[in-house]
Amino acid sequence: MIKEFWFLLQKEAVLEWRSRYAVGGVVLYVVSTVFVVFMASVKVAPNVWNTLFWIITLFGSANALVKSFVPESAARELYYYTLADPVAVIFSKIVYNILLLFAINLATYFFMTVFVGNPVKDTWMFFGILALGSASLAISFTFVSALAVKARNSATLMAILGFPVIIPVLITTVKISANALRLFQDTAIGKDVLILISIDAIMISLSFILFPYLWRD
Repeated sequence: MIKEFWFLLQKEAVLEWRSRYAVGGVVLYVVSTVFVVFMASVKVAPNVWNTLFWIITLFGSANALVKSFVPESAARELYYYTLADPVAVIFSKIVYNILLLFAINLATYFFMTVFVGNPVKDTWMFFGILALGSASLAISFTFVSALAVKARNSATLMAILGFPVIIPVLITTVKISANALRLFQDTAIGKDVLILISIDAIMISLSFILFPYLWRD
């Protein structure tokens, strides 16, 4: 299964490299949005910067990961099912999406710093929540995308299913990152981090349990 995981992870990277327009479109969205913020305001307050950053991250994540599971023909899905373990498939998707989303969010942070400024006081704390938030968003969108791909109107279903999952993740990440900007001092930051980790664990567990049945259907 480990060999299958590494092979599938390499396959995801090769396919992404062949269709670079997807990542290029997300980067273009990030750059254009940040530039519009730069042109629209002379100075952005730290609390507004924090909110804008995670809003841009949210929509960039949705655009990058909405195609995690492209609908295939029934014959091709059956062929894939005979080659690889479903758990290895979903796990490789999750890991690849985490790495991809973290790289995109680092680019967002870079462009926000260049065009809008950088009010972050604790850089290491912010990078930590950026990594954890990227993982939470990637896991949630991958799981929702796996559920929505079986429906004809998968984009609409993904938006409906993703809303109740993404909102607590987004609220928690905004709250923790506000500590890195020293907007306020929260002594319960450890509980917030534990909430994000718990959400990730639940989503990964549900993915491992449900995806084999979804793929076989």
